[in-house]
Amino acid sequence: MSLRRVVLPLLLLATLVAVPSSPVSAAPEVRQLSSLNSGWRFLRSDAANAQSPTFNDSSWSAVNVPHTWNAQDGQDGGSNYYRGIGWYRKHFTPSTTLAGKKLWLQFDGVNTIAEVWVNGTRLGDHRGGFATFRFDASAALRLGQDNVVAVKVNNASNPDIAPLSADFTFFGGIYRDVTLVAVDPLSIRMGDFGGPGVYLRQKSVTASSAGVDVTTKAWNNNTSAKQVQVRTTVRDAAGAVVTSASAASRTVNAATGFDTVQSITIGSPHRWQGKADPYLYQATVEIIDASTGTVTDAVTQPLGLRESTVDPSSGFLLNGRHLSLHGVNAHQDRLNQGWAVTPVQQTQDFDLMDEMGVNALRTAHYQQSQTVYSLADQRGYVIWAEIPLVNQVTDSAAFRANAQQQLSELIRQNYNHPSIFFWGIGNEQASDNAVTNSILTTLDNQVATEDPSRMSTYATNKGDTDGLASHTDVIGYNKYYGWYSSGTGPGAWADQLHAKDPGRKIGISEYGAGGSVNQHQEPPQQPVTTSKFHPEEYESLLHENHWKQISTRPYLWGTFVWNMFDFAVDSRSEGDTNGRNDKGLVTYDRNTRKDAFYWYKANWTNTSFAYITSRRWTQRTAAATTVKVYGTADSISLSLNGTTISTKTSADHIYTWPVTLSPGQNVVKVTGTRGGQTFTDTVTWTLA
Repeated sequence: MSLRRVVLPLLLLATLVAVPSSPVSAAPEVRQLSSLNSGWRFLRSDAANAQSPTFNDSSWSAVNVPHTWNAQDGQDGGSNYYRGIGWYRKHFTPSTTLAGKKLWLQFDGVNTIAEVWVNGTRLGDHRGGFATFRFDASAALRLGQDNVVAVKVNNASNPDIAPLSADFTFFGGIYRDVTLVAVDPLSIRMGDFGGPGVYLRQKSVTASSAGVDVTTKAWNNNTSAKQVQVRTTVRDAAGAVVTSASAASRTVNAATGFDTVQSITIGSPHRWQGKADPYLYQATVEIIDASTGTVTDAVTQPLGLRESTVDPSSGFLLNGRHLSLHGVNAHQDRLNQGWAVTPVQQTQDFDLMDEMGVNALRTAHYQQSQTVYSLADQRGYVIWAEIPLVNQVTDSAAFRANAQQQLSELIRQNYNHPSIFFWGIGNEQASDNAVTNSILTTLDNQVATEDPSRMSTYATNKGDTDGLASHTDVIGYNKYYGWYSSGTGPGAWADQLHAKDPGRKIGISEYGAGGSVNQHQEPPQQPVTTSKFHPEEYESLLHENHWKQISTRPYLWGTFVWNMFDFAVDSRSEGDTNGRNDKGLVTYDRNTRKDAFYWYKANWTNTSFAYITSRRWTQRTAAATTVKVYGTADSISLSLNGTTISTKTSADHIYTWPVTLSPGQNVVKVTGTRGGQTFTDTVTWTLA
């Protein structure tokens, strides 16, 4: 296991002038952002000269972005979804009020290769499907006139771009927002791997003091030298100024970049304490033309003050307190939409996770949208964010460079999110060979250089102590006991590994089972995973067994259910729906919480409830059955067809009664009590 190295950035340390804490006006809105999401034309094939401003696209489909061309064929099974070239074109007229500004086209997510033209001028390409990227379009755009943006997108397999393969659909298209960003020529840098240009490195955080280095990367794009001052202001959640610091004025030559590091201290900080108290400050950095006092640019970033460690014996600690991570994995797609989802839908996903008691999220297997990470900041989630280095690698300089590019993008674009604690460098590499391990070593070293304040991690399904499992600060194991292998859970395996290698920081990055809300079995038996039969009851039983073992082993620094939501895998043909991985605790359409959802809700929340399992098994053929309830009650009573059966208590949130159904309809009702509160649940089962 590697030790995290402290690597100081090679930046110019500016002389600071401390400013006493006092109310000041909020930073001015100096950037101008214009959405370019509407009014595109789209063609799902290649077209010669489609980048030309005079190209006739009138026969193309009218679409808005976010958009994917695989919303249907990427989820229907058969492995035959379209992977190739698609073209997007848009006409728009930027305002003449933008004269003198630097104009950047920002794309928040295009899969996989994007080539961008403006008025026939090629701005460049971006290779990788999950990160924000920007192109300087200042010279190509004509203000007050019609302009044409043309984007050629290609989601075909490419040996030089990760991922080469994976157990999810690679939805093609411009599937996140497109924005025109206008900034002053004297501004915070826009071209730093899509990052904000402002980086808040927390050096030390205690109850008495928090020290933060604020690195600002800026650029003077004017044609003459400028006198420049950089000012940083930190405000609390109510908007009051906590501290402010200004770097002494300096001369910056024309067409020159400059970096500034400001060290600030916050006394008696209100720390970010996960879901218990996800307190956020806001840090605003302003670029000031010192000759006029004009603020030419400003960027505001979240600042959640916290420190974390992982102990091989006691697990994850946040601000010195042990925190049991109740984690899930989640992909970013939706039924009939693919990756082209909305912030409202992403908020719904967090609402569902909140309801279940989730406090940790692995954004598998790639960088997800800023909305996801911002919601995690605000709601107190611990995030494992990772790059899409999945399954195979290519032994080429181009592939290595692309993996490093995607890692730089992941880290810099998300550096300031306090919810992110772990940078993941890959998942389930197929071979523990020299080429793969060399790439992983490079990536782990890159994490140390880019962000020594966070831990690197990796998810493996190979050997417990082989090369793949020995690069990163902490390690996660993908373990599917009772699904892809025999056994009832990870307890014995984890104990053996912990005893063998007590210094190893062990987590479980994936565990779970398929479950169909339309298929049922009593008593449930382990199904053939590739079969069409994935009974909901077996999924629940597997999760019961796993959590009971996980919850008694605090040395597991984190465990993550696979998966929070069903998701698309066009190559799959199993369970009740082709093209789908059904290991989610919630259905793909988000309409149904599976039984196992309520098992975790009972264990991970303090919500008072009683939930009857197998409730969707409404048509019965056997009279003898067991009523099983998940809940948090002091006691739960059962009645069948109006007759009280008995009252039960439980030490493990599971309440069961053997009953005999009568022919016809049977009304099953449970009533729970807790602290004087009463709550009920009712289902109707029909016995043929």
